Amino acid sequence: MKHHPPATATKLARRLRRDMTDAERRMWTLLRENFPEARFRRQVPLLQYIADFASHRVRLVIEVDGSQHDVQVDAARTAAIEGQGYRVIRFTNYDVLTAEEGVFMVIDSAIRDAHPHPTLLHQGGGH
Repeated sequence: MKHHPPATATKLARRLRRDMTDAERRMWTLLRENFPEARFRRQVPLLQYIADFASHRVRLVIEVDGSQHDVQVDAARTAAIEGQGYRVIRFTNYDVLTAEEGVFMVIDSAIRDAHPHPTLLHQGGGH
């Protein structure tokens, strides 16, 4: 059975895409420039939540959290999204804005863990 987000989720997601924080803009640039094969989308409705960034292809959700996030609320949200088969990783706004190389390495590792043996391009010769 397919789960559909609430009817208002699409409208809210569009507003959130338009009004991204500086950290979310930086993350979006990082994802587009370095991980195009993962096909990340931003502000993606999942269940009753809106994930900051999600790749359905590698089943990865990335959350960029400001100071307003509550650890207990985030734990329930993470568990629900992981219950749908996604891996969830979280970064603080500060991490995204000041430690981009480290953020890149964590995402790269998560994507490689999801696909440890990438498909090689066909080399010809019928083998």
